[in-house]
Amino acid sequence: MSQPTVLLLARADGSRFVTPFKTLPLSAADPFMDQRRVAWTGIDGVSAGIVETDEVFAIEDFPHTEVLVVHAGHVRLNTPEQTLELGVGDSAVIGRGTTLRIEAHAGTQWAFCAMTTAVPTPGLTLLDPLAMLSPSAAPEPQILIGPTPQCRSRNAFEDEATDLRVGVWDSTPYERHGRAHKLNELMHLLEGSVTLLAPDGSSVTVNPGDSVFVPQGAPCAWKSTRYVRKVYAVR
Repeated sequence: MSQPTVLLLARADGSRFVTPFKTLPLSAADPFMDQRRVAWTGIDGVSAGIVETDEVFAIEDFPHTEVLVVHAGHVRLNTPEQTLELGVGDSAVIGRGTTLRIEAHAGTQWAFCAMTTAVPTPGLTLLDPLAMLSPSAAPEPQILIGPTPQCRSRNAFEDEATDLRVGVWDSTPYERHGRAHKLNELMHLLEGSVTLLAPDGSSVTVNPGDSVFVPQGAPCAWKSTRYVRKVYAVR
């Protein structure tokens, strides 16, 4: 793809935006095939976009690891060990190699970040938006504009083979200069608001319930004027 940039995947209110999507399965084994719309796919095996489906799938060996955030409808994920019922705003991880049944109600849509890997990490992980968090590193002092924020996080899912980490993060307000994004990151905002600014002056404001993907290397600055809490998937 072209120069990486911030990509809106879905708005909480369902409003339209300009992100281009391609109907594209992640592989020949992708269970969602033409129901998957991809906004980003990188040479590192990371993809992001949305899935729109109302079908039932019985999958013996889920072919990749997928983080999903439900934006419309309802989806049930069922394995021999557990069942997750996901409504709007809920998020979960399906590990590579999971045997499961997926039941999507009419009009179901989720934003996704997926990772291609040969190493199985079977199972389902529900992301708790109210998870207890621990102090984590703030942005580097040299790029901050103003006071250093207080940041916290907790990983709910970690994959050593790919360095994929999924969890919840929060921060007090802060502003920083633009820099190339260090990792691929799916963000789903739970509280607050943040504006991501590009070098050309364009910006994307992310509000509660919105999902956005920032590819590794995409240049952007950060500006938040109030407390922010988000679900993240980084690699």
